[in-house]
Amino acid sequence: MSCKRKTSIGGQAVMEGVMMLGPDNMAISVRKSDGEILTDVRPVSKASKSKIAKVPIIRGCVGFFRSMVTGVKALMFSADQIDLEEEEPTKFDKWLEKVFGDKLKDIVIYFSVILSMCLSIGMFILLPTWIVSLITSIFKETSTLAAIVKSLMEGVIRIAIFLIYLSLAARLKDIKRVFEYHGAEHKTIACYEAGEELTVENARTKTRLHPRCGTSFLFIVMIVSIICFSFLKWDNVLIRTVTRLALMPVVAGISYEIIKFAGRHDNKFTRIISAPGMWLQKITTNEPDDSQLEVAIASMKAVIPENSEEDKW
Repeated sequence: MSCKRKTSIGGQAVMEGVMMLGPDNMAISVRKSDGEILTDVRPVSKASKSKIAKVPIIRGCVGFFRSMVTGVKALMFSADQIDLEEEEPTKFDKWLEKVFGDKLKDIVIYFSVILSMCLSIGMFILLPTWIVSLITSIFKETSTLAAIVKSLMEGVIRIAIFLIYLSLAARLKDIKRVFEYHGAEHKTIACYEAGEELTVENARTKTRLHPRCGTSFLFIVMIVSIICFSFLKWDNVLIRTVTRLALMPVVAGISYEIIKFAGRHDNKFTRIISAPGMWLQKITTNEPDDSQLEVAIASMKAVIPENSEEDKW
């Protein structure tokens, strides 16, 4: 892929659409049932531009949480725009609306983010720890070498769970559709980075794999966690659980710095770092059709800043 520039603009596939996040604005473009492309543009939160949000390691944690919040907002918006069969609100739904009023939507968003983070940490971080604890409970070895071996076992199980999860998700009909929009997002960004006009014809020829994708970030998180956790002694499962939870912000921060470094440089070392994430994207992206590329392009055009220097990676 010919790349004339590397942009910080990134995105996410949503229901029948694409969300793009630029330096100043977030845009969500959705294909409605009548064929119309609806694009909603919102300013980026000022908190994401604060000084602390630019400090190495810390910026990775801030960026991860920010992407979770914007992702949920984008998904909720896209779900509102497509024709889904609406269910009659329950008494509990009516009570929540009565108690929280206009704040209900924000509460739902942050609750969804916290819940999804808890489920992800539980499934991909803590579950492997507990599994290895059960497998190795018959061993009494507590040397540094034993701790490293157990951490490697934990890492292998973590990656296996992640791959199984992605493979099963990719088989679902609705997820396949989302993965097509994910491919459209990547192709559009690649077209922009190649310095070509944002048209369906140009975007169609680009790769659907991108080195700075969130899938790559998640894989790097797993590798970094294996390395970081290998320095911790395996005393008991409770201590291991607490230490892993405490180190997650550090792991996320380091992973962000790695993917940022890999994204800024193109050499043999960075290509090796990026390779596993690129392979995983063959699962999390599908080839889009032209109508999906049109949606991704509409979203991309809405967030490109007037000053081309502002979105440099």
